Amino acid sequence: MSTTTITDVTAIGIPVSDQDKALEFFTETLGFAKQLDVRMENFRWLTVAPPDARTSIALIASQNPGTDTGVRFLAPDAEAEHTSMKQRGVEVGELLRWPGVPAMFQFKDSDGNTFEVVEGTG
Repeated sequence: MSTTTITDVTAIGIPVSDQDKALEFFTETLGFAKQLDVRMENFRWLTVAPPDARTSIALIASQNPGTDTGVRFLAPDAEAEHTSMKQRGVEVGELLRWPGVPAMFQFKDSDGNTFEVVEGTG
């Protein structure tokens, strides 16, 4: 059995129709920080992340945005974050609470990609 030398996840790519619009949503609306913005001949590598996060979100130009990303963000108080996002105009789903499961909710970015916020600490 071999072992890996992989040590972490650096970025998770999500499809966006307009990288500038997505950048504005993640930085201005959600308060994430821009990590990298490198333009190459036919490609732009653009990443954002919550403050102090180890893993970033790569905003990948695509013709097919609007997917369930599978990305789960942590927040110490899901209810407070749900309220805050709603006040900032983010499309949020119902705050879900089940016995034995952390509180969570879904939200959508400007392209209709879905994400989850789960209560917890890193």
